[in-house]
Amino acid sequence: MEPSHKDAETAAAAAAVAAAAAADRGTSSSSGVVVQVREKKGPLRAAIPYMPFPVAVICLFLNTFVPGLGTFVSAFTVLCGARTDLPDRHVCCVFWLNIAAALIQMLTAIVMVGWIMSIFWGMDMVILASYKEQGIPQQL
Repeated sequence: MEPSHKDAETAAAAAAVAAAAAADRGTSSSSGVVVQVREKKGPLRAAIPYMPFPVAVICLFLNTFVPGLGTFVSAFTVLCGARTDLPDRHVCCVFWLNIAAALIQMLTAIVMVGWIMSIFWGMDMVILASYKEQGIPQQL
């Protein structure tokens, strides 16, 4: 049996990609190319407030043992002036987005999805708090 035309094209494309990768490896270390990656966040994820580090750790602890409770507490930090990645939205809108995230976590905790989401949400709070504490700009 002879290989079909598509198999030959696939093999040729794979060889071309391998050759390009080998060529890039030789020049990339000295070329000085800078690649910038920007994370696209949804509205719920962007509504997580930048809190002081101890408050973020407390929220992570609460989210670990009572899904959604730490997210609920973090919603009130928005009313106290905590910054978020949604500067164009009103404070009340961001507050209600956080309340909605907390309710989603509480209601879906029965099937473990909300509990896992709650823990990841708490970890994101701690990560954002550490960025704030170190003075690292999150958005460029």
